[in-house]
Amino acid sequence: MFSEEQGRLLTTLARAAIAREFDRSVAASPHPDWLMAPGAVFVTLTEAGRLRGCIGSLEAHRPLGEDVEHNARAAAFHDPRFPPLAPAELPSLRVEVSVLTPATPMAFTDEDDALAQLRPGVDGLILEHGYHRSTFLPQVWEQLPDPRQFMSHLKQKAGLSGDFWAKDLRLSRYGVEKFKEDLA
Repeated sequence: MFSEEQGRLLTTLARAAIAREFDRSVAASPHPDWLMAPGAVFVTLTEAGRLRGCIGSLEAHRPLGEDVEHNARAAAFHDPRFPPLAPAELPSLRVEVSVLTPATPMAFTDEDDALAQLRPGVDGLILEHGYHRSTFLPQVWEQLPDPRQFMSHLKQKAGLSGDFWAKDLRLSRYGVEKFKEDLA
């Protein structure tokens, strides 16, 4: 569990990493020891309540602080769904950092069994089949509250049809601690 103060530092770190791309004189945020532990985060950027970028790591493979900075820059400048962020957008941008728990594989007999196990609003979900892979953060349940609809859109995000199912399809779930910037 992270404190509110730690959450504020995570969002400050993300914003500063983006701002430094426009202005190298922006100071780097401090990296206390807890930011050196491995961690996986998604950084979500919104503008006027609409998604403007979202990139993250599903597994902890570098220090938490580095993961925040890397994914903040990637969400701002390399999300293929959006053009790179322009300097004029930075003041109206809202930053959210979601720290992921390790994913745990789900065991299920068929799609109905998998759907029955899902916890709307709680579970982030990773779907894998062959080379197809996608994830939805738990926050996506706000737009897709029905488990069947959630799963269908997740399959489509992976490049599969919404009604696709195969016995070797893999699902893993994870949780998040999310922190949004406090903007005045």
